Amino acid sequence: MKSFFSLAAAQVAPSLALCATSIIASTNLAQAADLTFNWKGDAGYSASGSFSYDETTTPAIISESGAGATKVLQSLNVSFFNPSQELIGTNNEVVNGVSSNQFFEFNFDTTTGNLFGAFDVGTGSGIGDVFLSNVEAPGRIFISPGATSYLYQNITADYSQLLDSSTNQIKASTVPEPTTVLGTLLVGMLGIALSSNRVAFFSRKPKKIYRTYASKV
Repeated sequence: MKSFFSLAAAQVAPSLALCATSIIASTNLAQAADLTFNWKGDAGYSASGSFSYDETTTPAIISESGAGATKVLQSLNVSFFNPSQELIGTNNEVVNGVSSNQFFEFNFDTTTGNLFGAFDVGTGSGIGDVFLSNVEAPGRIFISPGATSYLYQNITADYSQLLDSSTNQIKASTVPEPTTVLGTLLVGMLGIALSSNRVAFFSRKPKKIYRTYASKV
């Protein structure tokens, strides 16, 4: 039995060393918190996106508004889909800490993981642009942040068509950190390796030894 564990350790050691190195490297680099958000309209339209920020320097509340350098957010992108799940619009709202949307509104509580208050993403400044907002009611009437989110598409410079709306909450969720994923893979690799060696060890059959006898004179 001792030889089995020695053999298993010898075979698994290189993989463990490689995974451990990757985990350490990822831990040193993983300073950004990555999250996704999703919204579903009553008519079947939807929006999904992601955003990131430096979790080592970010305050409890993130509040961003308008174009230019952001206070906290490092990136934010959003994509919009029709009821057939066909892409109808996409926008890299924040790139390297700079917002390109003059109507941008974003508020996030890092302690609860909830979006709150004013929310307006998707640019909405050009013809054909799609945007999601809870501060602009139909007819381009700006309102206080409400429970209803409206999805629009700009048809002309003066008219935005309402595509969908819903009181469904815009939900944010954390993307698993690389260390968590690598740790899971590490445990899985270890289990597979040990299992393979155990099968090989216990399936070994002893060789048959045939004795030969010298013929009597």
